[in-house]
Amino acid sequence: MKKLLWLVAGVGIGFIAAHQVAKTPEGRKFFADVDSKVKEFGDAVVDGYKSREAELRAAVADAEAAISDFAKRK
Repeated sequence: MKKLLWLVAGVGIGFIAAHQVAKTPEGRKFFADVDSKVKEFGDAVVDGYKSREAELRAAVADAEAAISDFAKRK
């Protein structure tokens, strides 16, 4: 329970500190930069996921076609 209290206190202090930093022009620039990098990372993850999903769907389609061809030969 004590660790949870420290965690909540740390999050609260961090939130207050970030809010104070965001009031300055440098702080706004910093958070805008962080926000753009996080968005860029998220977009890269989504692109990678979609690419891998397309590869797997193609592999499954190829496997289904091969199984269908094999079944027709029997």
